[in-house]
Amino acid sequence: MNRNKIFVLDTSVILHDFNAFNSFAEHDVVIPITVLEELDHFKKGNNVINLQARSFMRELDRLSESSDIRDWVPLNGSDKGKFRVVSAMDVTPGAAGTFDKTRSDDRILDVAMVLAAAEAPRKVILVSKDINLRIKARSLGLPAEDYENIRIKDLNQINSGSREVDGTDAAIDILYADGSASPETFFEEPPLANHYFILRGPTRSALAYFNPASGRLEKLAKMPAKGIMPRNAEQVFALHALLNEETPLVSITGPAGTGKTLLALAGALAQRRRYRQIYLTRPLVPLSNKDIGYLPGDISSKIGPYMQPLWDNLGFIKSQCGSSGEEARRIDDMVENDKLHILPLAYIRGRSLSRIFFIVDEAQNLTPHEVKTIITRAGEGTKVVFTGDVFQIDTPYLDSHSNGLSYLVDRIQGDPLHTHVNLEKGERSALANLASRLL
Repeated sequence: MNRNKIFVLDTSVILHDFNAFNSFAEHDVVIPITVLEELDHFKKGNNVINLQARSFMRELDRLSESSDIRDWVPLNGSDKGKFRVVSAMDVTPGAAGTFDKTRSDDRILDVAMVLAAAEAPRKVILVSKDINLRIKARSLGLPAEDYENIRIKDLNQINSGSREVDGTDAAIDILYADGSASPETFFEEPPLANHYFILRGPTRSALAYFNPASGRLEKLAKMPAKGIMPRNAEQVFALHALLNEETPLVSITGPAGTGKTLLALAGALAQRRRYRQIYLTRPLVPLSNKDIGYLPGDISSKIGPYMQPLWDNLGFIKSQCGSSGEEARRIDDMVENDKLHILPLAYIRGRSLSRIFFIVDEAQNLTPHEVKTIITRAGEGTKVVFTGDVFQIDTPYLDSHSNGLSYLVDRIQGDPLHTHVNLEKGERSALANLASRLL
């Protein structure tokens, strides 16, 4: 008896990871023909989902040239199962009919249900990023799972980037006097690279950073950037990470009002001479699967509403510098001369970005593949900064465990090229903090 399971993949899984059908070990995979119909609507465009759709179609085209994909086709690798493209009529003619055939999701469910009956006692499982589709499947007795190949199992295991450590007043005095100290003074085991610490003694405290290059704890001082003074320890850590030339990849997480975007912009502007350009971007979350090409006007008109929060933060930095002062004029000149450039993410594919300070705001709305695409664009002298709140997802098929920002922090934490800081305390206003705490 064949004990291998059969996994039926929804369109959302393919748009999340075009190579998903190779991710189920020795088990077999079914692609409902309705998925191919839906992918046809996504094959044109510059977004990552369009790239995923095209990549899957090319792979399926390659496989179908030498095999009949209506029947089971072995996947590459001796430890892999088989796959096939199926319609309900291919499985058991006339057995379909449970659902409304005008809805794609229901046709996919129909295939899974008929397949479960035809292949019994083999277990058939629907795999989908669509929560509602999974619920519908389970309500009919069909097992359904999220696609978890690119998914964080435990958010609590993600490095927060900083922690409090108890120490002695004498050890903290040494740190103040020398500017650095051996980590053995405070820890039994070496800390993670680029980790931050609040060192507390009975009467003394200090902020410190573990430098992986020197292998020592270095004392940190509260320093402003472009008129923005950090208001708490985590903001001190974040600004240090942004200004540190040795870490080309920075991730800053935290809820709304903690200062993520503001600090990133201030850090970039404070280093404008080090970089050829400053790029600011955030994912566009369009309506009805339509990208910005459907909107009227030129590119500035199209992306303006999406990018307004970046302009708001830029305006606040100018106000801190003095709206009519020299620094404010320099910022205006940078915008005028494209030294500070706000652009949509779709425009970076295929480019090599050298000596660019690249800020990606609201990065929790990116898929892991999109995050990888952005980072692989980085050339020599480029710094990439991701900011976002992993618990505030605005796009379907992503959650706090599967979004690109969580994936990045989980996979790269502890690498000397990466620094992560989680901001916890809201600094927008007392009213904003009240709403976050009680509403």
